[in-house]
Amino acid sequence: MLKSLPYITLLLSSFTFGAMAADKDSRVMIPAFNAKYTILHSSKSVGEATRKLSYLANGLAQYSYHTDIEWLIFSDIRDETSIVKLDGNKVTPTSYEYKREGTGSDKHYKWRYDIKNNNAVDELKARTKTIEFPENIQDSLSYHLQHRFNMMTNPKQEHYVYPVIKTSGSIKNYVYQYDGEEELMLPYGLVKTIRLKREVIEKKRVTYAWFAPELDYLLVKLHQIKGDVDQFEAQLKSVTATDTTAETAK
Repeated sequence: MLKSLPYITLLLSSFTFGAMAADKDSRVMIPAFNAKYTILHSSKSVGEATRKLSYLANGLAQYSYHTDIEWLIFSDIRDETSIVKLDGNKVTPTSYEYKREGTGSDKHYKWRYDIKNNNAVDELKARTKTIEFPENIQDSLSYHLQHRFNMMTNPKQEHYVYPVIKTSGSIKNYVYQYDGEEELMLPYGLVKTIRLKREVIEKKRVTYAWFAPELDYLLVKLHQIKGDVDQFEAQLKSVTATDTTAETAK
């Protein structure tokens, strides 16, 4: 079970709170936010996750994710940051950084993307890779933000597919399937949700993700199964609109 916990960082997501604002061109925006989750393992709290969106002076947005997990002798601290360009409801990554410390091997990756010219720069190894970026390319964090935009505009789409560039420079499609609706009681409160399913057959891993329409399709719960074993669960506990001083919580 110890090996299962690092998957928490890769899969928690999204994808975020804030009132949706649509302008006269029908483009949507997500205000700056700070969302916090409780991470559970065997029904016991083992850590927390925080996801933030902020807007930069240069017109780009910073999307970040932090987890801090402790369980028995296991510890895991991770930070991800994606700098993205937002054009209406389209997310385009410009850089991605990932750091991991704790039990086992530490890791650090830092990439910069020149999508227009099909280049990806590994800033830590000072190398450039030529990559034929597909339409709507995302990095390992930015796709969560794009996914939320997509649910806001088309919440009951049968499939959502995201081409994601990995830290190795390879590209893999992430696929989510619509899996019904459900009402949940969480630390945040009672919410109605839309449930999605992501299955990675070669790893025998299934992830269920619940999104709340009343919170503009914020991810409110995540549950992962590998083989026949429950791996972890993450539950929303609070959300802050960081362009105001009020915290939304029930």
